[in-house]
Amino acid sequence: MNRRQFISNLSGLWLVNTLPAFAKETASVKPLTKSKSAWKALLPSDRYNVLFEEDTERSGSSPLNHEKRTGTFICAACFLPLFKSSHKFDSGTGWPSFWDTLPGAVGTKQDFKLVWPRMEYHCARCSGHQGHVFNDGPAPTGLRYCNNGLALQFIPEVDKLPALRV
Repeated sequence: MNRRQFISNLSGLWLVNTLPAFAKETASVKPLTKSKSAWKALLPSDRYNVLFEEDTERSGSSPLNHEKRTGTFICAACFLPLFKSSHKFDSGTGWPSFWDTLPGAVGTKQDFKLVWPRMEYHCARCSGHQGHVFNDGPAPTGLRYCNNGLALQFIPEVDKLPALRV
């Protein structure tokens, strides 16, 4: 191994080691399989683009940033509950942020779209893109699930959660 390869390998290890360390996976959720064309027919184009083309909404554009009621945040595509409102916090980023998910609600994968690695998370049921998770959140997890508001719907505690979409 030459010096350049060695340094490249070290920098790669450093980047990987800065990624969030957590192990929440999707053991209890049965996947929902729909084609992109089926999702496109069901969802408004802005939601579809975020959820199934991994687009990102403009910072500060989501009304969910200011949502303070007690309730549940669900996937805007398949209606799987993802977050409790008690796990939401103001991260100052302009996107709804949470310090924890509901058990088994999200899956993760490494994302290199901005050159350096980030951890993307998606709905465990429909694989709709939700956002990215970072190591700069509050206690007790230290995580910040930075979510696209268009990928979520809020259901107040006084309302019944909708049936999962089939």
